Amino acid sequence: MFSLTPAAARQIQQAASGESLSLRIAARVDADGTVAYGMGFDDAKDDDMKLDIEGIAVVIAEEFQYVLNDIVLDFVELEPGEFNFIFADAALLESDTHNAQAAGGCSTAGCGGGGCGGGDGCGSTGRTH
Repeated sequence: MFSLTPAAARQIQQAASGESLSLRIAARVDADGTVAYGMGFDDAKDDDMKLDIEGIAVVIAEEFQYVLNDIVLDFVELEPGEFNFIFADAALLESDTHNAQAAGGCSTAGCGGGGCGGGDGCGSTGRTH
């Protein structure tokens, strides 16, 4: 099941700053196996999977649930002073904590000032495992 770390939850709560919308997570698998991830604040729809993770209301459309199974959203420092959200396989994080090389990431610039991508998504790519 999709999850997020406490660090990601804190950053999302800061970005939400009073928003009553849910955090929508999406993913697309390209023909070559590359996965493009997206996130943004949105209203929940009737057929969405609704999760409450670390106090964050998360919604995932049915067509993305299989891609996001066992994916963790984290917020990490990739380079000194450079913080990013990353999407990683849960097993990868357990075996090699915060290995950003194998995870898709997105800049904090897409998640500041009132929204994680404003519904347009914070496109990041990674490989399926």
